Amino acid sequence: MSEVKLAAETRTEFGKGAARRIRRDNKVPVVLYGHGSDPLHLTLPGHDLLLALRTPNVLISLDIDGKTNELAIPKAVQRDAVKGYLEHVDLLLVKRGEKVTVEIPVHAEGELAAGGNLLEHVLNALPVEAEATHIPEALTVSVEGLEAGASVLAKDIKLPSGVTLAVEEDAVVLQVLQAQAEEAAEGEGAEGGEEAAEA
Repeated sequence: MSEVKLAAETRTEFGKGAARRIRRDNKVPVVLYGHGSDPLHLTLPGHDLLLALRTPNVLISLDIDGKTNELAIPKAVQRDAVKGYLEHVDLLLVKRGEKVTVEIPVHAEGELAAGGNLLEHVLNALPVEAEATHIPEALTVSVEGLEAGASVLAKDIKLPSGVTLAVEEDAVVLQVLQAQAEEAAEGEGAEGGEEAAEA
């Protein structure tokens, strides 16, 4: 997995006004917490952090005030609903060799069996436990030739070495639905409406 180095500064100002000033300087207010230590309030460069967060569960190496280095992974990201810029980020302190529970995006590849079937992602991300510095970026699952009614369970997904499931083995991750069933249900609803109108 990728590790991104970012220069962090401790911050002493808090509240909405301070946060707005930080964002005006193209920085993002961040809270670093974990390992039973007091939360550390930081600012990080906005553009660099935005690029880093494009990678799910990115490992961030923080150079704090040029004095200390810490490793962290993103835990919660708040974005502006309209403009999409970062408003606030919570980072979780991790150590090399430590196991963490994270959600890994699941990508499907391959073509379903013929017949206009639909693939439903029941879980877009799979909860797993992995070593903090070896978190996979994504998990790829083949759905080649799957027919309506087929499903992919958590236990069916091949995990990299050292990664274990943090969800029930029988949890459904992907399932194949029959497209016609949905259209038929819509047709029945329309007929029911007409009968009600005639009555």
